[in-house]
Amino acid sequence: MLLCCAFTRLSAQHSYNLNNDPKLNAYQDSLRILSDETFMAKDNQSRLEKNAQFVKKFVAALKINGSFNYGFDSLKRISILKSPDNSFRIITWFIPTDEGGYRYYGTIQLPHTNGALKLYPLTDDTNNLTDANVITSNKNWFGARYYEMVPVIVNGKQPYFILLGWKGNNQKTTKKVIDVLSFEKNEPVFGKNIFEISKNGPTKNRVVFEYNKLNSMTLTVDSKVNMIVFDHLAPYDPKMTGNFEYYGADLSFDGYKLTWGKLSLVEDVELKNEPSPNDDYYGRPVKASTIVTKSGH
Repeated sequence: MLLCCAFTRLSAQHSYNLNNDPKLNAYQDSLRILSDETFMAKDNQSRLEKNAQFVKKFVAALKINGSFNYGFDSLKRISILKSPDNSFRIITWFIPTDEGGYRYYGTIQLPHTNGALKLYPLTDDTNNLTDANVITSNKNWFGARYYEMVPVIVNGKQPYFILLGWKGNNQKTTKKVIDVLSFEKNEPVFGKNIFEISKNGPTKNRVVFEYNKLNSMTLTVDSKVNMIVFDHLAPYDPKMTGNFEYYGADLSFDGYKLTWGKLSLVEDVELKNEPSPNDDYYGRPVKASTIVTKSGH
């Protein structure tokens, strides 16, 4: 039985630092330099080498006790989302490729227990996933840079977390994704059969939007209507249906409303304000904030 249908929204970029550990501060300074060098690299090989150094140093930083509450606020290119029950946080970022695409990186960090570090590295397997609707693990992740988390409360617990992410695609199109993270037998699982895209139709495990790279798309939580709202995408010409290079927002909005643990599609949602600060969020990182709905969840 669903006890709470209201959304609690957690936004990236980062939470504020809850400690001021000199050792972590030093790691953060080094990581910021490596991040800049990665993006300034002139070719794929150099970029991957710098990113590998970044990953190695980041893991070393996360091994330090107290790192779970350290926000790494200076690392503007990475996104950190922490669950409201402090059971984990998910860290994601991307690097561009010479071909106009992107590779995604990340990890799920659990708090230190008895001095032991628990990380679930996220391995981007996008190029090998022929079906975007498949349920995956952290080892064959449908990579994205997540910028909002929606914990779903059932029976007073938090059995799964809806993730909104940016997923740059190629030279012609961009993607955004609504994915779901849950934990089964203490292992992360991505995707869940909760998306009702039509009445009496099949449900999906995740939702992927694709549109012309020169356009922007709203995909965010709107607490005023208590939905995940997004631009309705359509081709510029009906003849281009299915060719996402020609898709863009048509000035109308749809949404997903949480009902009994499912996300039901609602078309032609009326919004009372500007829809989203996250249209092109990845270029304008914002500090983390938590918006608590009137339900108190």
